[in-house]
Amino acid sequence: MACFLVPAAEAVVTAAASKAAEKREPSGSVQENPQRIPFSRKLKWLSHMLLGGTVLLVFEHIWHGEISPWFPFLTAMGSPAETAEMLREISSAGVLMAVLVTAVWGVMVLVTNTMEKAVLHGTETAQ
Repeated sequence: MACFLVPAAEAVVTAAASKAAEKREPSGSVQENPQRIPFSRKLKWLSHMLLGGTVLLVFEHIWHGEISPWFPFLTAMGSPAETAEMLREISSAGVLMAVLVTAVWGVMVLVTNTMEKAVLHGTETAQ
């Protein structure tokens, strides 16, 4: 019904955090060490993953008639009983999807950090 709202909200927060982290990073950090990926870029990965999933979920909900082009936009908000069911779905499925995507991103970051360390140690020993 509206489970896509949680990943969408997290995507907005991570996009803002990415912009803030980008401003705090030194401007020449990529040129100084091209083997390292800045954390702001890694946060953009998470934001893009969440936004991509949100777009697909919105399309799926439009396809099934759960989102309408007129107010209140979510068909589940038509009655208090349906609204309660929608909130339960948001708190269960929406949160679970956001946590799962964030966990996958966390594994991606761990793998990337491990690969960066291997490259850096390989270049240090070669010199």
